[in-house]
Amino acid sequence: MQEEKLARGLKNRHVQLIAIGGAIGTGLFLGAGKSIHLAGPSILFAYLITGVILFLLMRALGELLLSNLSYHSFVDFVRDYLGNMAAFITGWTYWFCWISIAMADLTAVGLYTQYWLPDVPQWMPGLIALVILLIMNLATVKLFGEMEFWFALIKVIAILALIVIGIFMIIKGFSTDSGAASFTNLWSHDGMFPNGINGFILSFQMVVFAFVGIELVGLTAGETEDPERVIPKAINNIPIRIIIFYIGALIVIMSIYPWNAIVPTESPFVQVFVAVGIAAAAGIVNFVVLTSAASACNSAIFSTSRMVYSLAKDKNAPVPFAKLDARKVPSNALFFSTVVILISVVLNYVMPEGVFTLITSISTVCFIFIWAITVISHLKYRKTRPELAKVNKFKLPLYPFSNYLILTFLAFVLVVLALAEDTRVALFVTPVWFIMLIVVYKIRISKVNHVKHDKVAEH
Repeated sequence: MQEEKLARGLKNRHVQLIAIGGAIGTGLFLGAGKSIHLAGPSILFAYLITGVILFLLMRALGELLLSNLSYHSFVDFVRDYLGNMAAFITGWTYWFCWISIAMADLTAVGLYTQYWLPDVPQWMPGLIALVILLIMNLATVKLFGEMEFWFALIKVIAILALIVIGIFMIIKGFSTDSGAASFTNLWSHDGMFPNGINGFILSFQMVVFAFVGIELVGLTAGETEDPERVIPKAINNIPIRIIIFYIGALIVIMSIYPWNAIVPTESPFVQVFVAVGIAAAAGIVNFVVLTSAASACNSAIFSTSRMVYSLAKDKNAPVPFAKLDARKVPSNALFFSTVVILISVVLNYVMPEGVFTLITSISTVCFIFIWAITVISHLKYRKTRPELAKVNKFKLPLYPFSNYLILTFLAFVLVVLALAEDTRVALFVTPVWFIMLIVVYKIRISKVNHVKHDKVAEH
């Protein structure tokens, strides 16, 4: 019997835009005000440092995926290099990461829709968005790629518009209520580190969260046309995107408004567009963040279903989830993930808000775990399979120094999370998740061994 395989329906432009979409979170549009307020212009260095580290991480991921084209996601190489238990924990942890992101973003869809339709109950837009995204994901993987392409394009156009308008304002010396727009605003208000090293270090928590999802391009490997050409291109373009979209946008924002004139609770994008006289600025940015939230939810439905499919193929999830439908889409896994996301949306209105912050903080800690596991798998691959590394054209630069540098940075981020009061709790709760997974795995293994033992006894 021929093994069922996922359709390779993602074209180069889909993967390139999925990579951009993964690298530009809603954090840039909404969270930038808060992070600028915390770190001042030094936020630029935080983005640059995080960007370099995550580029190296993506190079390690890319090298692993291209070392064996039958890998559909990182669960496959984690199983090969770190064993089945590590694959089980990694797969279900990544599934949880994206489920929690979908929870946050479906809530956001409801809130952003209320900007135009204040009388609509908050749960309704989220539910409608979830149903539409499920139908689209069930159709074909190409349709998922098409949706992500347009969602990401909206984000890109908004950022480029901000940069172009902003540069024009700076050249013209445009006057705002905080003075003239000028690049000197970057350093003339208490220097680049106005809140000292403390504010700079604390900003890493938000900066890292803004990059969550950057590894999504690694999940598209099994459904990409010509992965050997497309994946290296998507990964190698990450530094350029970070410089243009994050650093470029933030330089422009802080040149128009000094860092201390930016309102932390508002989107800096709205502030800049309003200053130019675009009356519908708040509406435009609201539309961008609405599509950004829908895009993240779309990615969550795609990635969680592929992760459950991968786990089921390894017998780490119920076998029916490994089944593909006529369109080569893992529809059982899709339905399962969507139902869980739906339950979480309902729970979100029952539970107090604090629980929700906790879940997203736990998700950030879990993403750090996923990134660390990827780097450790890469170390193991280089040590145990030198013949594969030798012929691989897409290598991680400066191995093994890069690996240890990434792991040191991830450990530093955990320390930063421990310093901030609202994220500290996540560090205590997250081990419960891992203990629970280990217990479930051990029970499952003992059942499998028991069945094997019984069959041997029968014979």
